[in-house]
Amino acid sequence: MAAQLLDGKVMSDALRAEIAEKVAALKAKGVTPGLAVILVGEDPASQIYVRNKGIGCEQTGMHSVTIRMPEETTQQELEEQIRALNNDPAIHGILVQLPLPKHLDEAAALAVIVPEKDVDGFHVQNAGKLLNGLNGVVACTPKGALEMIRRTGVNLSGKEAVVVGRSNIVGKPMAVLLLQENCTVTICHSRTADLAAHTRRADVLVAAVGKAKFITADMVKPGAIVIDVGINRVDGKVVGDVDFDNVKEVAGWITPVPGGVGRMTITMLLQNTLEAAERTLA
Repeated sequence: MAAQLLDGKVMSDALRAEIAEKVAALKAKGVTPGLAVILVGEDPASQIYVRNKGIGCEQTGMHSVTIRMPEETTQQELEEQIRALNNDPAIHGILVQLPLPKHLDEAAALAVIVPEKDVDGFHVQNAGKLLNGLNGVVACTPKGALEMIRRTGVNLSGKEAVVVGRSNIVGKPMAVLLLQENCTVTICHSRTADLAAHTRRADVLVAAVGKAKFITADMVKPGAIVIDVGINRVDGKVVGDVDFDNVKEVAGWITPVPGGVGRMTITMLLQNTLEAAERTLA
């Protein structure tokens, strides 16, 4: 029996409707949640992401600003722009679209964003809060992935979870979130010996490696929840890190690419921006 599809569009639309209601309630109190996105250069994929974020803000009634800066922008110019947004009371969330041009220091730029406006959840203070179980901004992709996992209705306590990938943006925070759900968590990576031996034990398998169709059906436990975070282009088509057509015959639940985690990521960005605006009234 084929896996149940975890449809990111359906879940996202439902969540965005809830966010829109909360935005309307905030507006009634005189606060309009505001998101500023800084885009440096002309990267085509980044342009699409930024456009989709703007559409999400429009759908939910938020204020959205896109600041486009030329490829040759200096580190000082970028950081000055971030500081100006830090001081803008109409802006509750700041996002620097990655990747930046190679001459710019991403970590240094992200560190300039004040933690309460870091709606991507990348600031070291927010990452530290997550690790210590404190309230902070959670990175959008793992936050969205966890929401999808929860919506299976499976009790995660005591389940084996395997995260393939150890990036600061997805792999590490995903592992921490699953640990907080009382899963037994394994993080696998490029140096892991016998990867399949780990993945075949997983009740929850999250793939975030950036390799097309890397996770094959023989690597998946029957009935597992499979979350595909990968976005890869093969012959002009977007595919994930999971061999979807074959894995769906083994898994219990699976996310598609496109139409899965990616859409939820933007929705979590909207949620983080809403929550940042709500905190200004606390």
